[in-house]
Amino acid sequence: MVPVLIVGGGPVGLALAGDLAWRGIPSTLLERSDGSIYQPRMDMVGIRTMEHARRWGIVPDVETSPYPRDYPQDNVYLTSLSGWELGRERMPSMGEDKPPPASPQKRERCPQDMFDPILRRWVERQGRTTLRYRTELLALRREPDRVVAEVFDHETRRAESIAARFVVGCDGAGSTVRELLGIEMLGTPVLTHTTNVIFRDPDLVKRHDKGRAYRHIFVGTEGTWATIVAINGADRWRMSIVRTPRGGLSDEEVRAAIVRAAGFEFPFEVLSVTHWTRRELVAERYGDGRVFIAGDAAHVMSPTGGFGMNTGIGDAVDVSWKLEALLNGWGGPQLAASYTAERRPVAERNVRESSANLARMLSPGHNPALCDDTPEGAATRARVGAEFSAAMRHEWYTLGLHLGYTYASSPVICGEAAEPPVQENARYVPTTYPGSRAPHVWLDRGRSTLDLFGRGFVLVRTDPTHDARAFAGAAEARGVPFDTVLLDRDDVRERYERALVLVRPDGHVAWRGDALPADPGAVLDRVRGAAEVTAGP
Repeated sequence: MVPVLIVGGGPVGLALAGDLAWRGIPSTLLERSDGSIYQPRMDMVGIRTMEHARRWGIVPDVETSPYPRDYPQDNVYLTSLSGWELGRERMPSMGEDKPPPASPQKRERCPQDMFDPILRRWVERQGRTTLRYRTELLALRREPDRVVAEVFDHETRRAESIAARFVVGCDGAGSTVRELLGIEMLGTPVLTHTTNVIFRDPDLVKRHDKGRAYRHIFVGTEGTWATIVAINGADRWRMSIVRTPRGGLSDEEVRAAIVRAAGFEFPFEVLSVTHWTRRELVAERYGDGRVFIAGDAAHVMSPTGGFGMNTGIGDAVDVSWKLEALLNGWGGPQLAASYTAERRPVAERNVRESSANLARMLSPGHNPALCDDTPEGAATRARVGAEFSAAMRHEWYTLGLHLGYTYASSPVICGEAAEPPVQENARYVPTTYPGSRAPHVWLDRGRSTLDLFGRGFVLVRTDPTHDARAFAGAAEARGVPFDTVLLDRDDVRERYERALVLVRPDGHVAWRGDALPADPGAVLDRVRGAAEVTAGP
């Protein structure tokens, strides 16, 4: 019997397999395709995901991916590549960009066809995961102490059964696991119908005067109608044509759209065309018993903002340490239930934010004079450009969204009566409010406080007068992996806000105080899911 069966081999499934392996937990991963990526759906690895990558040891792999480090990340608003530029948000290249003060890492540009292979190689190097491609899940049978999956191997043309202690569906928006559990998706099933086109032209930048930019947003007299992004910073481009008919566009219409965006005829090769529906959906719950869902199986959102995969990676990290705890016997029954309580509100927030970003992108309305070479046209372009530039900055600066979420309402967090700090879209406020990400502070030799977390619970002591032996003894009695670290430094004391801060294996604060609790064992029972409690302080 395998400890964990993962269904779906995209970035979320691979991240889960890798994080489990990093924790010493073997798994089997099923992917019904051969793993090839023909339409990279993501290309931004968010800052929190990069913090996880730091723990996993794969930051150098991401930073040395084929995406050019000197490619500007500008966002340009224009009528066409040969037409008028309405506005531009200048953004540094990956090589020029620096981590913000709040983190040892920064976001990275690494398209899915580069990022997935990095994750896969990392999983394979650890040697604890069985990767099975072209293998499809057909059914699940749940038993008291296990789940039996009926699968079909398309390579061998054989059906077989796989027994697992736990199953996690990372199998995308059309999740078989979710459907087998009967979990409903709630929200708006159709925001827009969109056509994505990957095309190749190594000379596109040379054909116009707008220079290199990551994203081009095209605005016509009817409003925003398409985007083109530099998918690999070289010869491949992804065009998204928004508000297309439900059935998609013909080949002729696709080619005409590319020419319209350029403003001139030029030679290009269409590599792939995908028609898809932009949605705003979150699963009513994230699991049932020994079966869980993560990533797009649990939430589907507009890509405006780049939250989709990064939200899914957060799911994987959250469920991973909890599965480790359950498999190794120190996790209690509340731990499994806390997964939905913690991750679903994050998805709801990110889904709403993504849809709001879509509305901002589509905000330019009907402007008949926009493309006229007249004084009225110039005035229209100045107005639309200024309004659009101001609106779009909300999407480009999102540090507070990526780092500022909290699990304060979780049943396995020792909450507080006071409200957590307000986290703004672009501004992140470091805090040890229970449920929040533990803050980053630089230590010696390029180490971060974040590098202390991951293997178990860590009690951070900022005051040497507090003796942590009672906590350590309670953890040992319960088999909970536990360590203490003394950081007798003013900068850590300021950032960590309390004399004692208990940090979970996923780097989130579980409890804090200025004195030892009367019963450290009771605190540990709550944060490991062994106490019968309700959410709240």
